[in-house]
Amino acid sequence: MATPDFIKAVRATAGHQLLLLPGVTAVVLDHEERVLLMRRADDGKWALIGGIAEPGEQPAVTAVREVYEETGVECLAERVVLVEGQREPVTYPNGDQCQYMDITFRCRATGGEARVNDDEALEVGWFPVDGLPPLHERQLFRIKQARTEEPTWFSTTPRL
Repeated sequence: MATPDFIKAVRATAGHQLLLLPGVTAVVLDHEERVLLMRRADDGKWALIGGIAEPGEQPAVTAVREVYEETGVECLAERVVLVEGQREPVTYPNGDQCQYMDITFRCRATGGEARVNDDEALEVGWFPVDGLPPLHERQLFRIKQARTEEPTWFSTTPRL
């Protein structure tokens, strides 16, 4: 995955220590209610589209930008469906540690054509909800929340 320049600048002085980063996830639905997924280049697994907000960037803008950059699909962020601090930090092969605060948006496709649009994806595709490839439990929960009209989900359980 490409590391944003502002993270590289922080890492130059912070080293590998844990960084809390603002992330977004986009659950993109088309007119048939299919879900847009990408097969990640870093681990080969299917996943929702997401990324890190740039300094000063609004989270909904980040979601729309990431979807287009990674898949070529244009979309509109409709609403926030989930806000969640990642349970465990991630340690990357180079030793960098990150923990993400994720805001998940339900987005509606408005144009473009689903394709691999950068080096972060191996494949991109639309999937019916009853025909999803294997996904992590958290990804499935995000899709479920995006397809309901329930209020934004967040946890009130403290983590020690």
